[in-house]
Amino acid sequence: MLKKYFPFLEWISNYRSDYFKRDLLAGITVAVLLIPQGMAYALIAGLPPIYGLYAALTPQIVYAFLGTSRQLAVGPVAMDSLLVAAGLSALAIVEPSQYIQMAILLALLMGAIQLLLGLFRMGFIVSFLSKPVISGFTSAAAIIIYFSQLKHLLGIQLSQSNQLHIVIESILQSNVPVHFATLIIGVLSAVLILVIKNWNRKIPSALIAVVLGISWVYFNGLDKQGVAVVGLIPQGLPSFQTPVFEIDTIKQLFPTALTLALVAFMEAISVAKAIEEKHKEYTVDPNQELIALGSSNIVGSFFQSYPATGGFSRTAVNDQAGAKTGMAALITALMVGLTLMFFTHWFYYLPKAVLASIIIVAVVNLIDLKFAIRLYKKRKDEFAILVVTFLATLFLGITEGIVLGIVISLLLLVYRASKPHHAFLGRIGTTNYFKNINRFPDEVVQRNDLVILRFDAQLFFGNIQYFKELVSKAIEEKENTVKGFIINARAINYIDSTASEQLYELILSLQQKGIRVMVVGAIGPARDLLIKSKIIQILKKQNLFITSGDATDDFDGVAKKTALQKKLSRQSNP
Repeated sequence: MLKKYFPFLEWISNYRSDYFKRDLLAGITVAVLLIPQGMAYALIAGLPPIYGLYAALTPQIVYAFLGTSRQLAVGPVAMDSLLVAAGLSALAIVEPSQYIQMAILLALLMGAIQLLLGLFRMGFIVSFLSKPVISGFTSAAAIIIYFSQLKHLLGIQLSQSNQLHIVIESILQSNVPVHFATLIIGVLSAVLILVIKNWNRKIPSALIAVVLGISWVYFNGLDKQGVAVVGLIPQGLPSFQTPVFEIDTIKQLFPTALTLALVAFMEAISVAKAIEEKHKEYTVDPNQELIALGSSNIVGSFFQSYPATGGFSRTAVNDQAGAKTGMAALITALMVGLTLMFFTHWFYYLPKAVLASIIIVAVVNLIDLKFAIRLYKKRKDEFAILVVTFLATLFLGITEGIVLGIVISLLLLVYRASKPHHAFLGRIGTTNYFKNINRFPDEVVQRNDLVILRFDAQLFFGNIQYFKELVSKAIEEKENTVKGFIINARAINYIDSTASEQLYELILSLQQKGIRVMVVGAIGPARDLLIKSKIIQILKKQNLFITSGDATDDFDGVAKKTALQKKLSRQSNP
C-alpha cells in the first residue's frame, strides 16, 4: 500500500550497484544542462537567475520520492516560465520583491490544484488539451519566448508583453541603437550551441557557451562596455519561507495557476509516457503524477521555487545517459545544491545574451511545422483549431489562446457528436454481409420494403433529433413500399433519458404506419437500457436480433430464431 503513494519504495528495495553508476552519470549530465537552462528560464519568467536554480532543487527532490516515472527530470521549463510572466504581467505589481513573491505563490497554487486533481483521480482531464490545441499553443509560445529574449540579444530595453504585436511595435519604435558587442556574443553563442548539438548531442553545448561567454566578458572587460551580465548571485541554499498571500491575490492568480497546472501536467505526462515505452519495469500512473508534481510545487514554494514540471529535453538526456531510477534526480539536485553553496560567484560575468541564446535554441523545437502541414492535408477542421489557437495565443495572450483553443475543440466535439457518422446498409448478394449502400452500390441488394440504418454513436439529447431526421427521410423516400425498419445498434453504447423518450415516440409512429421496427447487434449496456425502459413494451423482445442477417431472414419469414439466438439477443443484467 505504501508503495502506491511512495513509488520510490519500489525501486529502492531492488536497487543494485550497477544502477548507481548509470544514475550517477545521468545525474551529473542533467545537472550540467539544467544549471544554465534554469537560470535562462528564470529570465523568461521575469525573475533573477537564482530562482531558476531554486526551482531546479527542491521540486526535483520531492518528485524523486513521489513520482512514478524514473527518468522524468523536473525543474523550470520554458513554457511554464512564459505562463508565469504572462500571468504576473497582467497584475499591477510595482516592486520586484512583490513580483518574486507572486511567482512563488503561483507555484503553491498550481501545486495545490494538481494535488487535488490527483487525489480525486482526475488525471483524465488533460485529455481536453487536444494535440492541435497543444501544437498551436506551443508554436505560438515559442515565438513569443523568442521575441521576449530579443532585448537581451540586442542589448536594448523593450516593452514586456505576451502579445506579439505589442513587442514588435516596441522594437520598431525603439530609438536605442543595438549594442553590437552584446549581439555578437548572443549570435555566436547560438551558432556554437547549434553546431555542437548537430555534431554530438552528448556534449554539454549550453555549458560550453556559458564558460566561453563568461571568459570573453571577464578577460575583455565587456561588462564595463555595456554588455549586460547576470551579476551577483546570492550564495547558499534557499531558506524556508512561507509564501505571502491574500484572498484577493489568490483570486487574481487562480486562472493562471489553473492554466499552469494543466499545461505543466500535460508536458510532464506526455514525456513520461513516451519514456515509459522504453522501460517495462514500471508503469506511469497519471493520478500519482499529479500528486507528485503538485507536492513538488507545494514544497518547492516554501523554498522559494517558482512553478516547475517535467522538461522534454532534460528527460530525454536523462534517459539517454542511462538513468535507471529516481536516484539520478537526487544526484542532479545534489549538483545544483553544491553550485548554490559554493559556485554562484562563477556566474557573475555570465552575459544575459548567452542565456538568451540558450533559450532561443531550446524553443525552436517547440514549433512543429510537420504536424501542421499534416493536418492541413488531411484534417482541415483540426488544422483550423491549430491556427485559431496559434493566432489567439500570439495576439490575445497566453491564457486566452489556450482557453479559446480548448473551447473550440469542445465545440467541434459537440458538433461531431450531434451529427455522427451513419450508414444505410444492404445485403451483399446472398451472403450474410451487410455493407454501406453508398460505398458498395454495385454489390449490395437494395430493397424498397426494408431500410437498415447503422448509427455510429451513442444516442443522447444532442443527436436524437438528427437520428429522427435520418429515419424520417429514409421512410419518405420509400413511403409506399417500406414495411420494415432495422436499427443496427452495434455502435450505440448508451441511450440517455431524452433519447429514450423520443425513440419510444419514433418507434410508435413507425408501427402506426404499419412498419415493423427491429433492433440488431445491441451491445450489453444499450440492450439493458432498451429492455428496462418502456421501449421494450412496444418494440417486443422478438424484434431484438444479433445480426442484420437474422433480422432480415425473420422479416422475410425465411428462418426463425434458435433458442441460443433468443437468449443472446434478449439477455440483460438483472
